[in-house]
Amino acid sequence: MPPKFDPSEVKIITLRCTGGEVGASSALAPKIGPLGLSPKKVGEDIAKGTKDWKGLRVTVQLTVQNRQATVSVVPAASSLVIRALKEPVRDRKKDKNIQHSGNLSIESVVEVARTMREANKSYARELKGTVKEILGTCFSVGCTVEGESPKDIQEKIDDGEIEIPEN
Repeated sequence: MPPKFDPSEVKIITLRCTGGEVGASSALAPKIGPLGLSPKKVGEDIAKGTKDWKGLRVTVQLTVQNRQATVSVVPAASSLVIRALKEPVRDRKKDKNIQHSGNLSIESVVEVARTMREANKSYARELKGTVKEILGTCFSVGCTVEGESPKDIQEKIDDGEIEIPEN
């Protein structure tokens, strides 16, 4: 028989879900059922905690202690870039294979890079490297930066044409 579950112990569960929507409780049940939580209630808490990220796939961290789940959003680079594009909310079930063909400014890319550094999700030593990581994400998402390809902006940063302030 497995050992008895300690209710005061802090458990951290990480999962991906669509922001602002109640996920399938059948997907949550195997993860949080053994902790003595109701999947339906936790699903509603997740929907409430991610309503700022409506329509985007985000990583959610559930911290469970004393049979209470606290929801915190751990933003990914692609979610931050798509959010910075300020696109209208779309219906996931109707709109498929959407192209994010918007245009971002360098300032918004630097802002996303700062957010990634605060969340300790960047592997770069300097902010300049993190900005280049975000530009790579912009390329894979399909948006442009300052009307140009993100790859061209990366080259300009390497050449020193574009300065990225550290602070």
